[in-house]
Amino acid sequence: MLIDAVQSVAKFVRITEAKLHDKNFLSQIKVPAYSMLVFDKAYNYYKQFAKWTEEQIYFVTRQKDNAICEVLETIMDKELDEGQYGVYKEEIIGLSYKENKEEKKLKLRRIYYRDDKNRYFVFITNNFEITAEEVAFIYKKRWQIELLFKKMRQNFQLHYFYGENENAIRTQVWCTLIAQLLLTVLQKMTNVKKAFSTIVTLVRIHLINLLEVYELLRNVKRTYAKSNKVLEPSLFPGSP
Repeated sequence: MLIDAVQSVAKFVRITEAKLHDKNFLSQIKVPAYSMLVFDKAYNYYKQFAKWTEEQIYFVTRQKDNAICEVLETIMDKELDEGQYGVYKEEIIGLSYKENKEEKKLKLRRIYYRDDKNRYFVFITNNFEITAEEVAFIYKKRWQIELLFKKMRQNFQLHYFYGENENAIRTQVWCTLIAQLLLTVLQKMTNVKKAFSTIVTLVRIHLINLLEVYELLRNVKRTYAKSNKVLEPSLFPGSP
């Protein structure tokens, strides 16, 4: 899944067999130049990284522990005191990959980072303009996709599947994604401070009731005020 870092909704989804390697997903992503992609180290695919670099598409990810590379230049190297956190090392590295049986080199930045919980991370990126601290900050945005999956598991029925064939599983997953998108739009349009789980619960309870959903979500009282308006049986009143 590719999600928008600002909107926190899915922009591109691909459902495959579990045995298909995650890196195959990267070649299917089509984004404009100067986009910034953030993903976990399971997606390390140097040939794709080189293609993005040529297309001026940037990325930030973690480097695999067993990655083989050549250190071309050390930009910064310092020791952090106890209790300190942040970037403590930055290097320019060269990675090898094969294309049409020809070995090629890809030049990247490698950032070493320690967080406030004393955890160590090694990031790589093809962007040489942003600061090392910004690289670490951008990678934190990747957690939004984990939060999206958590939100889906908590609020929608994906604990088990109603059917066992491929079509049934795909249908249930797509219905869940559509419901999540519609309710996210509803949350934005009503501009309420209610938690997403509260909105899901209210809509689920009153799904077949002829209540105006906007007023239902905006209402902060325990009772629902009567209205003389003709209510439309729709999540989005006034929509065609």
